[in-house]
Amino acid sequence: MDAKTQNGERRHTTIKVWPPTQNTRQMLVERMKTNLSAPTVFTQKYGSITIGEAAKHAKRIEESAYTMANQHYEREPDGDGTSAVQLYASECSKAMLEVLKGGSVTKDKELATSEVTPTLSEASFDISKGQRAFIEEDEAQVLLSPLKEPGNFYTKICFSNRSFGHGAARVAGPILASIKKQLKEVDLSDFVAGRSEAEALDVMKIFSEALEGSSLRYLNISDNALGEKGVRAFSALLQSQTCLEELYLMNDGISQEAARAVCELVSSTKNLRILHFHNNMTGDEGALAIAEILKRSPLLEDFRCSSTRVGTEGGIALTEALAQCVNLKKLDVRDNMYGIDAGIKLSETLYSHKLLSEIYLSYLNLEDKGAIAIANALKEFAPLLSILDMAGNDITAKAAPSLSACIARKKSLVKLNLSENDLKDEGAIQISKALEEHHELKEVDISQNSLRRAGSRAIAQALVPLPAFKLLNINGNFISDEGIDELTSIFKEFPSKLGPLDENDPEGEDFDNNEDEDEDEDNGQEELEAKLKNLDVN
Repeated sequence: MDAKTQNGERRHTTIKVWPPTQNTRQMLVERMKTNLSAPTVFTQKYGSITIGEAAKHAKRIEESAYTMANQHYEREPDGDGTSAVQLYASECSKAMLEVLKGGSVTKDKELATSEVTPTLSEASFDISKGQRAFIEEDEAQVLLSPLKEPGNFYTKICFSNRSFGHGAARVAGPILASIKKQLKEVDLSDFVAGRSEAEALDVMKIFSEALEGSSLRYLNISDNALGEKGVRAFSALLQSQTCLEELYLMNDGISQEAARAVCELVSSTKNLRILHFHNNMTGDEGALAIAEILKRSPLLEDFRCSSTRVGTEGGIALTEALAQCVNLKKLDVRDNMYGIDAGIKLSETLYSHKLLSEIYLSYLNLEDKGAIAIANALKEFAPLLSILDMAGNDITAKAAPSLSACIARKKSLVKLNLSENDLKDEGAIQISKALEEHHELKEVDISQNSLRRAGSRAIAQALVPLPAFKLLNINGNFISDEGIDELTSIFKEFPSKLGPLDENDPEGEDFDNNEDEDEDEDNGQEELEAKLKNLDVN
């Protein structure tokens, strides 16, 4: 930048990049500690050291390198400090390697007997640790200097949790452009927080153009409040990708216009395996655009479109598109407004997904009709299902036979969530019979289901004998004091497996006619259990 002197002449004002701030120095210490103790290409070759030793070495190395670089800077006071930064980074890198080569290391026995050749698939550069912070030009020079080292093997970079301004982006751009051909994974989530819209868009464009032409398998640009403008700021990067396997656009303000932009710019999805759109304002129109992406993603295994304001029309469109994704293993569309019709359409699609292992369908307004259709479909297919989540769908005891029949066949089930429904004792007792012989089941949530003593007892008795079981959440029900004592007794040898009961309401009113309920509860519950005792689960 130029400034005028007293005689009107211009003098050149240099932007100083030295010394680094205390925060930058501490971040470097933390990163060196990780590099000395965690699995990396160099610790695999030379061995790693304990975290305690790594912390001591990292602090010593940084202080020594800082002193040397500062002395170098003082010998050239008119410079901008660039050479001091380079010396600082170089000395740190050299000293770390000397520590690893020098002994007192813990080597893996197998690796100790053979040479490990550094490969491009093993090196990760991560500045996301520590407190969230702004990064300006001088700090970027220091933090990103390892990426400028000749012959570095970094293929994965994570700039998350650090907010880049114009200056830092101008430093990062040329560095990223110089290594983009070796990069495989890029995480730019939450990297412009707190910046003005204009600055944030400029920063996104700088990064996008720097990485244009890279061949990434993983890209995360979540938590950046993108909207359509932000999506289009990443145009150069998105349009140039032909090998993407994972794409994350969560909490990005993806409106229907932004969703259309994503559909337009991410044109090559033939290798896409994971697509996450969680917590956006996509709506039905945006869901139609996302459905188009699904139609051209035959290898998709993991799809998340939760909390995106999608209603029946959008839910049906997504569901129909998913029919073509026969490799799907994980589906998460919870917290939308699908309703019964979209639920039934989803049940028809599930017949295509024989590899499904996790399904999250909570808070979709499915009601009994939708829940029954989905349970019937899952019963026949998805033999590997390990997680079933259908919380908050107004499911009553009417759907319990179908749910029980489905659950009984899913012997790989690890987690079951039916919370915030209205199963009552009748439904809970039927489901308890389905849980028998589930040797892998670890967690069940049947909280807030208007359960009383009989239903809670049946669930508890079914779960306690299971060898892998860890936790029952049965809070927020209407269990009597005697029922609570009974639950405590059932779990007396495994108290940690019974979740808290602080929200249970023994006086809770639920049935249409409650006048004589307190007096007759035990008799009524015993009669209910007797009626359901020999109920078969098919």
